[in-house]
Amino acid sequence: MMGRQATKRELFVSVSLDEYVPEDHLLRAVDRYLDLSEFRANLADSYSHTGRPSIDPELMARMLIIGYCYGIRSERRLCEEVSMNLAYRWFCRLGLKDKVPDHSSFSKNRHGRFRDRDAFRQLFDSVLRRCMAEGLVQGEGFATDASMIKADARRQRSCPGNVAIDWGDPEQATRPVREYLTALEQANPVSPSPKRISLTDPASTWTAAAGPAIFAYSTNYLIDLKAGLIVDVEASAVNKMAEVEATKIMIDRVEEKFAIKPQRLVGDTNYGVAAMLGWLVDEKRIAPYVPVWDKSEHYDGTFSRTDFFFDAENNRYVCPAGKYLRPPQRGQKKTLLRYRASVYDCRVCDLKPRCCPNMVARKIDRSRQEPARDIARALGKTKEYRQSRRERKKVEMLFAHLKRILKLGQLRLRGPSGAHDEFLLAATAQNLRRMAKRLLPTKQNMQLVIS
Repeated sequence: MMGRQATKRELFVSVSLDEYVPEDHLLRAVDRYLDLSEFRANLADSYSHTGRPSIDPELMARMLIIGYCYGIRSERRLCEEVSMNLAYRWFCRLGLKDKVPDHSSFSKNRHGRFRDRDAFRQLFDSVLRRCMAEGLVQGEGFATDASMIKADARRQRSCPGNVAIDWGDPEQATRPVREYLTALEQANPVSPSPKRISLTDPASTWTAAAGPAIFAYSTNYLIDLKAGLIVDVEASAVNKMAEVEATKIMIDRVEEKFAIKPQRLVGDTNYGVAAMLGWLVDEKRIAPYVPVWDKSEHYDGTFSRTDFFFDAENNRYVCPAGKYLRPPQRGQKKTLLRYRASVYDCRVCDLKPRCCPNMVARKIDRSRQEPARDIARALGKTKEYRQSRRERKKVEMLFAHLKRILKLGQLRLRGPSGAHDEFLLAATAQNLRRMAKRLLPTKQNMQLVIS
């Protein structure tokens, strides 16, 4: 017999949201390891002691964590989802009849007290401290990498970089424009102009590194290799030198805040420039498991720099014919030292067609950080280096998770501060998810424990 559902309209229903959230739900695990007491204390001085009570900042933080954990990019849609989803209400400490904050509250607080207090950085640090307390951060080895994230800027609202732009009254300009103009005042005036400048987000970088040219920012991750936890994140322009500087900032900041300095750093070729390797080896005493950025190898049949022996004691190169190449007496303060052979030696040398067929005499450029480069080359031949290449994939997996699961392929907020906020919140969500899934017992294990 076909059944029929009987509709019962009960006037009074006693409901506990805790009963409707499964024991193995992700938000239960996140809630177990999330402590927002420091977040509240950091913002305490930003609120008045009198007047009408404001929206609880912890509530907004929990809602933002839900949005970044589940890839809900729109704050308007986030408010709707929290209103309808029982698990979301439980995580946000909201009852069935409690009102969800309006989406405009996030913008007002983000551009005000949250940004003034760098609240999202503090939230990221507090989650990282919990990860460290749970033993998920070893501190022996770090890995670094950068990924390009599209900015909220269109080509149609841009102009060539060599064109003078009238930004009008800075006081009346938008926040991204004010940040850009402030950065221009502090920057080197002789720095090259970008190819194109966005009128809506002028600090974003015009780049074609990943296909058709777009405006974008780089998110830089520094991760611990034990569990793949993000120990720091930094927003930067999309270019190699900016990403290298961002890595230096992150390493210094982690050492200053948490007294952690890795024994080794794993990275790709972008971090194998001489200045970075010299900084790692000479200043930080960190072993660089990084491929050396080297353009000295020749593929046209002529001798490369590796075919010349460097006599460190006498500061000279010895060519395959046994002749010497010495540095100039002047200009020793330059980053690159140019070693030159004698014109008279090269003129009568039988190896000249294989050494310098198009030059009067052979020249070799040597970086002042060449000893650090030699250390990186030596490490590149070890078994540990081959293992580090596999470990480096943990950073790439985090970027894939960031774009495919958390849906952060394009920024919603503009300007460096907007990118800063979004990257910090996304990294915080990734750490919470990683910690929850590693530490929370599985459903089968929980049943065994209960039984």
